[in-house]
Amino acid sequence: MTDIKRPFSNPLALAILVLLYERPMHPYEMAATIRERHKESSIKLNYGSLYTVIEQLLREHFIAVRQILKEGKRPQKTVYQLTATGEVELIDWMRELVSSPVKEYPMFEAALSLLPVLPPEEVIGLLEIRLGLLQKTLEECTEEERKCREMKLPRLFSLESEYYKAVTLAEFKFAKDLLSDLKRDAAGLRSGWSEMRKQHLAGKAGARKKPPVGGAARKKSKSEGRA
Repeated sequence: MTDIKRPFSNPLALAILVLLYERPMHPYEMAATIRERHKESSIKLNYGSLYTVIEQLLREHFIAVRQILKEGKRPQKTVYQLTATGEVELIDWMRELVSSPVKEYPMFEAALSLLPVLPPEEVIGLLEIRLGLLQKTLEECTEEERKCREMKLPRLFSLESEYYKAVTLAEFKFAKDLLSDLKRDAAGLRSGWSEMRKQHLAGKAGARKKPPVGGAARKKSKSEGRA
């Protein structure tokens, strides 16, 4: 794990630095290139955030304005270039990302950590839905691989797709195994879960019947005052 604190953690900032490492570009060309290379499936892109990140990179002196183009009545275009400082940041950042695992916080992992809020019977149905959607995603990954082979695309440029498929496969296997364990109540997973929820719900029902703390004392005090 790494403890290096960088000015940016946004993958879009990294993508901009890489694009400008290739050649100077204006923002529209950056966005078009990301989409043309199908990198928007790995890097979240919208024009609002693109311009915001560009401004941040300018403040850090990682990029600079190369020239401003004006063509007739069309809006002017600002062309940016990578600075020497930006190139150092880019290479260091890439080395860090490739070499050092970072703790991430996927939403499914968060849901698993809070799963007792749902009954196991419902989770069984939800996992079946998830497995169906994951299966569809895996089929789309296979189709994408076929297209890459037809295009004779070098493997280097589809590694992120390989990684995504591997991660999806791992999640599919985990969800499938969890579903199986719930259905057969492996190690008392389902029955223990149900009993825990039963006790929790009983405790909540009992708490609702109790008067608020201090409520009885206040009522008694008011009765004495009227007397």
